[in-house]
Amino acid sequence: MTSRVLLVSPAMTPALRGARFYDGDPIEDLGAARARSAAGSLPAAARVVLSASTRCRETARALGLDAGAEASALRGVDVGRWRGRTLDDVTAAEPEALGHWLTDPEWTGHGGESVREVCARVGAWLDGAEDGRTVAVVEPEIVRAAVVQALGLPSGAFWRLDVVPLTATELSGRGGRWNLRLGGPLAAPEV
Repeated sequence: MTSRVLLVSPAMTPALRGARFYDGDPIEDLGAARARSAAGSLPAAARVVLSASTRCRETARALGLDAGAEASALRGVDVGRWRGRTLDDVTAAEPEALGHWLTDPEWTGHGGESVREVCARVGAWLDGAEDGRTVAVVEPEIVRAAVVQALGLPSGAFWRLDVVPLTATELSGRGGRWNLRLGGPLAAPEV
């Protein structure tokens, strides 16, 4: 049988809008409304899993996916001391460090985890994906990592993948061979 993993990115948050490293803020009212309007549009799933964050739990709830279980392998990337800081702030204070993070998949100078580590843990989760359909409401970086791993891309490709709020990315496969189905937004695009 084939495994199908539908990766849903969370609705817009103040952190995302402000180019700030996520620090647990809730989804915006407009994002919640857009997610509610998309409720029922997702295919039936054998299981629902979530990244362990407020925005993923709230997005899942708005989509009508209340029964989702948090999967530790799908938690957001640990950005260490940058958590809650804006990209502009980190760029001004630590330009070389930010440059390393964006170009070296092994770099962990922020005190968190490397891009390669995130890709490896998400890849291990994909390797254990159960048959049938899984809907996963996950952080944007988890969608990136899943695509990198599923397609066998180099870790450096991680930063070349844009994940828009409230979009679905589908992976299907078995035996470690995955196909990517590119899709569109679940609801009208957020501004």
